[in-house]
Amino acid sequence: MNKGIESIFKPYLEPKEVYKGGKNIPVSNKKIYKLSSNENPLGASPKAVTALQKAAEIVDVYPDQTDIRLREALVNDFDGQLAVDQFICGNSGSEIIDMLLRAFINEEDEVIYSNPCFLPYAVFSRWYGAKQVDVPLLAPNYDLDVEGMLSSITDKTKVIFLTSPNNPTGTYIPKPVLEDFLHRIPKNIIVVFDEVYRHFADAEDYVTALPYVREGHNVVAINSFSKTYGLAGQRIGYCYTTATIANYMRQIHKPFLLPITSIEAAIGALNDSLFIEKTVKTVQDGRKYLIESFTSLGIKYWPTQGNFFIIDPPIPEFDFTDKLMRQGVMVRPVSQFGAPGLVRITVGTQEANEALVTALKKI
Repeated sequence: MNKGIESIFKPYLEPKEVYKGGKNIPVSNKKIYKLSSNENPLGASPKAVTALQKAAEIVDVYPDQTDIRLREALVNDFDGQLAVDQFICGNSGSEIIDMLLRAFINEEDEVIYSNPCFLPYAVFSRWYGAKQVDVPLLAPNYDLDVEGMLSSITDKTKVIFLTSPNNPTGTYIPKPVLEDFLHRIPKNIIVVFDEVYRHFADAEDYVTALPYVREGHNVVAINSFSKTYGLAGQRIGYCYTTATIANYMRQIHKPFLLPITSIEAAIGALNDSLFIEKTVKTVQDGRKYLIESFTSLGIKYWPTQGNFFIIDPPIPEFDFTDKLMRQGVMVRPVSQFGAPGLVRITVGTQEANEALVTALKKI
């Protein structure tokens, strides 16, 4: 029988919704403030830029065969609390997620996540034939549904995604809640703990995955250089986990994976503590200003631990974003993230934040 090429297509790769990143600033004669992609409001670390420029002089040769130098820099950044073989670096936090799913997921395995959330959790899981189990965050505050997640676990569950602070809601998982959850799940399940916005969190009961990885829990903590360090354009990220999990995942880590510019920029960024402190202060001060502004304007918002807010606009979300764009401010609807009707706004510089508030008043 002569079958068409479609007969060998994987059924779970049929065209479906794909992840769409934020839009770039359009060509315009007027000033446009991009508050739609959660990028660093101050740009990139100066030390990272200097290192990148120097690395650009040797782009004609292959980069490091492995990520060992960056992993050694991360050991130092974590004050020696983790060993060099507990880190894995890749081209963005998203690629680390993809690598992890490739390492652990077979067809018909199950992956649990909680909408609203970062869309690649679902999209990337589909690439490997996983069954996607959505246990939505609890209304109205977008809290983690711990009991719902636990009751959704089956013998086919391989990966659970947790995010703190969560994109797009800005909510976080308090330390007692996370500890309770980690102690109640089976020991043959990987918990992916996405903490790419961790530097901006200041809640007293906020916690990263670090103490639980050190205790030996099967947690993989996803991190990125795109936010705090301002290297979104270099596509560089990493994870840390137990040595057992990391050494297993390293079997599919490609040689020469990281560009030399990305390696050098990331190492430079890790050495720029003053820039990191300035970035965090800018975001935390900006959050306070926007909270006061949203309150005075009567705009519903959700408390956040990230460098962004979600708000419930007073008019339909696409009308709202279009009107803001005409005022020179880019923000992002987040229906694609599982939050229909809401809009995400990145915290910018004070100038950008004031431009946003001025535009909101006009609307």
